[in-house]
Amino acid sequence: MNTPAHLLLGAAVFARPDDPRRTWGAVLGGFAPDLSLYLMAGVAIGVMGIPPERVFGTLYYSAAWQGVFAVDNSIVLWGIGCALAIRAGSGWAVALTGAALLHLATDLLLHGQDARMQFWPLTDWKFYSPLSYWDGTFGRIWTAIEMAGALGLAVALIRQPYARVWRVAFGVIALAELAPLAIWSVMF
Repeated sequence: MNTPAHLLLGAAVFARPDDPRRTWGAVLGGFAPDLSLYLMAGVAIGVMGIPPERVFGTLYYSAAWQGVFAVDNSIVLWGIGCALAIRAGSGWAVALTGAALLHLATDLLLHGQDARMQFWPLTDWKFYSPLSYWDGTFGRIWTAIEMAGALGLAVALIRQPYARVWRVAFGVIALAELAPLAIWSVMF
């Protein structure tokens, strides 16, 4: 899934209008498993001037990058964190770790050749889903489903009694989810 959809899904499941810390936790947890990718790709492309084709065609699959992804995409580590958060009774930490686990569960189902080591440090084995959102017909169908679902989640979140800043944020996240449509329609 695209990152904005992960944020909206995490917020829909774990955020609470009356608990801003928990809402922050849910949104950050929806983003956390993709953070290293944004940082590394951003530095590689924006600072080092490496072409995106090389970043996503070669560096992404390198042992060094996959080693970093193994940490922030580890269902094991996030699961331990969630168990500790539940034990501590920390709503914001449960939202953070729960949203991250939800992100990883959807990624597990939708990442084919770009899968990451989901069960590190127990194993470096990867589950390669037969259904990848990057692949042909399924990818196009999934993109439509994902965008419709993300918009539905955004509308549901905006209609709840969140502070105005959160309702605006959910709208902006929904627009970010739709951005690829606008970009592709202009380019093609």
